[in-house]
Amino acid sequence: MKIAISVETTADLTLELLKENDIKLIPFPIALGEDNYLDGEITADDIIAYVDKTKKLPKTSAINQYSYSEHFENILKEYDGIVHFSISSKLSCACENAMRAAENLKNVFVIDTLSLSTGIGLLALYGAQLVKQGKSAKEIYDLCKKRVPYIQASFELNRVDYLYKGGRCSVLSLLGANILKIRPQIIVQDGKMIAGKKYRGNFKHVVENYCSDVLEQFNTPDLENAFVTYTTAPAEIVAIAVNYLKDAGFKNIHVTRASGTITSHCGENCLGILYLNDGNSQ
Repeated sequence: MKIAISVETTADLTLELLKENDIKLIPFPIALGEDNYLDGEITADDIIAYVDKTKKLPKTSAINQYSYSEHFENILKEYDGIVHFSISSKLSCACENAMRAAENLKNVFVIDTLSLSTGIGLLALYGAQLVKQGKSAKEIYDLCKKRVPYIQASFELNRVDYLYKGGRCSVLSLLGANILKIRPQIIVQDGKMIAGKKYRGNFKHVVENYCSDVLEQFNTPDLENAFVTYTTAPAEIVAIAVNYLKDAGFKNIHVTRASGTITSHCGENCLGILYLNDGNSQ
């Protein structure tokens, strides 16, 4: 059987990775004022420029059930089944919409990754490996579901006003971060974004401490794949994160830019390292 892997643009996978692994993509809608776009038509840089100019956040909305149905039906014209990896149901109703669409179709499975960004991408890459091994859609679904609790997805933020404007950060956190010049760590836990450690200092110093702390805390990684994902960052800062992952022994380190949807909630100079933390069980 020919099985397709599918993700939303919030998986933050590069076009190269999508093509190499035959992963299908469905975009989130984004509105900049009165202008409507699909994620991918505008970049992280476009989002930052818009907010700097207007002092307003873009508006992101969930992919609706009809769009998922259309997406899945188009794939099924060439494939016998689909495993779709969706953004956390606790962050968006997109996952529920995807599940409703799948209910009306045969051999279509939707995984609530309880994650975002390349936390989703990690599971999708694993799913693509299972496709190459000849697994059925149901087998891929079951194996990937088992790894959901082990996604290590975290970021360090330059500023929290994007999260505040988007309703994901309290005004007290905003004031504290601004006054004390704190750069917080955000961890995706049980499908939600929670505050982790708080850092101060320049971007380089913060990224070094953040990477060291994450690798120390989540210290049983599957070393096959890891991501460095960022909204904006100088090349030398990205290289610092890559080198930390290299020193930790990761075989494949993928560097990706965050999508417009993710950038709309995180802002500029946000960087994360992401990997599956279940190395002892693989």
